[in-house]
Amino acid sequence: MNPKRKKFLFLYLKTGSGHLSPARSVANYILKNKNEEAEVQLIDGFEKTKKFARFIVEDGYRILQSKAKWIYELIYAVHKFELISHISALLVSINTKKYLEDTILSEKPDKILIFHFFLIKPVYDILKEYNLNIKVFTVVTDPYIAHPIWFLRKDQNFIVFSEKLKARRIKRGVETKRLSVFPFILDEKFSIKTDNEEINMIKNKLGFAKENVLLILGGGDGIPKGIPILKQLLKTNNDFEIAFVCGKNKKMFEKAVHIKETGNVERLKVYGFIDFVSDLLSISEVVITKCGASTFMEILISGKVPIVNSYIWEQEKGNVDFIVENELGIFERRIRKLPQIILEMFSEKEVLQKYKTNIEHVKLQNGTAQVAEFILS
Repeated sequence: MNPKRKKFLFLYLKTGSGHLSPARSVANYILKNKNEEAEVQLIDGFEKTKKFARFIVEDGYRILQSKAKWIYELIYAVHKFELISHISALLVSINTKKYLEDTILSEKPDKILIFHFFLIKPVYDILKEYNLNIKVFTVVTDPYIAHPIWFLRKDQNFIVFSEKLKARRIKRGVETKRLSVFPFILDEKFSIKTDNEEINMIKNKLGFAKENVLLILGGGDGIPKGIPILKQLLKTNNDFEIAFVCGKNKKMFEKAVHIKETGNVERLKVYGFIDFVSDLLSISEVVITKCGASTFMEILISGKVPIVNSYIWEQEKGNVDFIVENELGIFERRIRKLPQIILEMFSEKEVLQKYKTNIEHVKLQNGTAQVAEFILS
């Protein structure tokens, strides 16, 4: 170990993929490009937490989003009351503080980056209790509308991903100097543009033969109502292939495989949790998706057109508004409408091109390098 290297701790929780993904992207950039300057440790705040508490937060998030989204949205709305947010932050802190305390005291980091709002309270309590002078950055992973718990402490150093969010927080009392704005953090592989030769190679490798490929993608836990969406699309005789990604949702994966096998559906390929989403994006033109921050940004920066079928109010509403207001894709809740939209996209190329041109015009950038250089400086 180089004693001159700075040591960073990146803290996250596994509630969806939107917290770990940006943490891992910045860590990978530093490892690849700045290894002589710094080392990064990715720390799961629930690593030593009791299983029940972990189940409530992590599995509860996943279950409510897929089975009872309205309950999750109600919980989100209730947390607009500051007292409720403080109580929730305290309850989670009780279950994470000891492990974080042991980690911080043993590792003695130069800087800490927080990628989940539930880890803010325990970190700052530990620093105060032990009088530690460690620089802390809070990376707000929601780009447009952020959960109120992120901002219970206004004296943090925030990294945010839109001027809109910065303006909202300044109105709510956060000092301008505490808000640094960058493009959204994504894995660098999503920024690489593939040419036709590379696309054909990926198609051959993955077994796709048709010109048009539709990707159905919903993040780490799959897309809500994925099976009804798939069944509706398979009723059509449109000349396109479907890549259906279920993530860690085993039940969805098993049902999709059953549909493929019993119906002998050759144009359908089913995937579980995979590490080659960027390959599937490169061969697809249109993506049916939910509107989680990392997922929709990966789609747009890859130059693909999102068809958003669902989102979480209010957390993901800003993401949908960004897509719709800039005409970068389509928001359509009604599953029965999706086949016609896809047919129009694939059969009328000028429609597809309109959205792709709009995506080019917004000039989205990957903020990974900029954020990494900022925290290193």
